[in-house]
Amino acid sequence: MSLSLDTFQQGQRVRVTQQVPRQLGTHTITVEGVVQRFGQATTGSWFAHSKDKKLWLDRLELKKDDGEIVVVNLDRYSRVEVVS
Repeated sequence: MSLSLDTFQQGQRVRVTQQVPRQLGTHTITVEGVVQRFGQATTGSWFAHSKDKKLWLDRLELKKDDGEIVVVNLDRYSRVEVVS
């Protein structure tokens, strides 16, 4: 899942729901906050055969209501909703 850089705007409030498939069901995680930054960043993965021999991930940085900063790696199991 590769998103364009204008997909999310700084200051926009969003809710991210991610699902982690497991043998005994699916684990669901939800976080809500204000977009601080959105972009692609590399991992330290040495085995990725992609741009610059790195694996590029879509990352969304959110600021929660309590001030905590959360960085979410978006993947095919991620759903992002704009919250008004």
